[in-house]
Amino acid sequence: MAGVRTKDAAAATVAGQRVRLLRRPERPVHLSVTVVLVLFVLFALPQLMSGYYTGYATLVAIYSIVTLGLGLLVGRVGLYSLGQGAILQIGAWTGARLLFATSQPFPIVVIEAGLVTMAIGTVIGLPALRLRGLYLALITLMLAGAITVVLATVNFPNGGGGFTGYNGTSVHIPPIRRPSIAGSETAYFRYAVVVALLMFILVYVHLRTRPGRAWAAIRQSEPAALAAGINTTFYKLWAWALAAFITGIAGAVLASQSQYLYSINFTTQDSIILLAVALMGGVYNLWGAVIAALLMQLLPAWLQNLGVSYAWLTILFGVGVLQVLTTAPAGIADQFPKDMKRLGRLIWRLVRKPRAARAASGGTT
Repeated sequence: MAGVRTKDAAAATVAGQRVRLLRRPERPVHLSVTVVLVLFVLFALPQLMSGYYTGYATLVAIYSIVTLGLGLLVGRVGLYSLGQGAILQIGAWTGARLLFATSQPFPIVVIEAGLVTMAIGTVIGLPALRLRGLYLALITLMLAGAITVVLATVNFPNGGGGFTGYNGTSVHIPPIRRPSIAGSETAYFRYAVVVALLMFILVYVHLRTRPGRAWAAIRQSEPAALAAGINTTFYKLWAWALAAFITGIAGAVLASQSQYLYSINFTTQDSIILLAVALMGGVYNLWGAVIAALLMQLLPAWLQNLGVSYAWLTILFGVGVLQVLTTAPAGIADQFPKDMKRLGRLIWRLVRKPRAARAASGGTT
């Protein structure tokens, strides 16, 4: 009996230690690093960049919101969408139209554009209730093509009257207005970074609460999620609505960043490239959205500055997607730290081996 009691006490001690370990708060290392990086990007980075790269850095901040929404659908729920480029167009069109037609504050217009795209994205998400995988991707791609054709027909607003706000005979086209606190390129870059940070916080809160757990269960096994009492229809539409909302906000911010929008700047191919860079960056990690935006906007700018043709990027992205699908399904955000750790261990072994050899030779002599 004493032995049994001893074992029970030991088991209770181990269980108590496990409970304490589970309740121990995580070290805020990642939070500290994130805060430092955000402060660096907001205050130090603009001083180090030229005007050429400041504009592209603003695009990186904007497109990180788009790839964040796409990563939410693909990585967290398992819904492959090729229509995010079209949602971005609708957000840009709505934002430009409201900025020309009304005198509302800029943040209100951005939120309104997000709400419009959220409603449209929810309607687009209705096929997701029955379709998955390749079939869902094809449906969303066809919808993206249809939306692109419609917006190319009506053109983007340029200050004209009517519903579309387009006047093809206008000689002096007014630029799309920006917020009063962000008139310069540097100020608007900071504004876009703050908007992107708010969208990342919004998605992070969703992932840490009940919607995130429901999405994880749906991605793992939809029948099992149904058996567990999860309303898969509701949470799927929630994911589509959230992704469309933040993409619409990115579109409105993009409209003011460009100041002059043309339908030729938005093609159906952009939706395919968005999915490619999202997979390369990593759809299971929030940092993957930032990496994807860097690949889509900053990498072309750097290559163009070096005189390399943009056509090479299509080949590069194709090779990158192939590499992700075969060797690194979690993308660069997950694979790069692992590779750096392996490299560090390899360097340490190479450095340590001569020291051990010298110590051994010294000991024998």
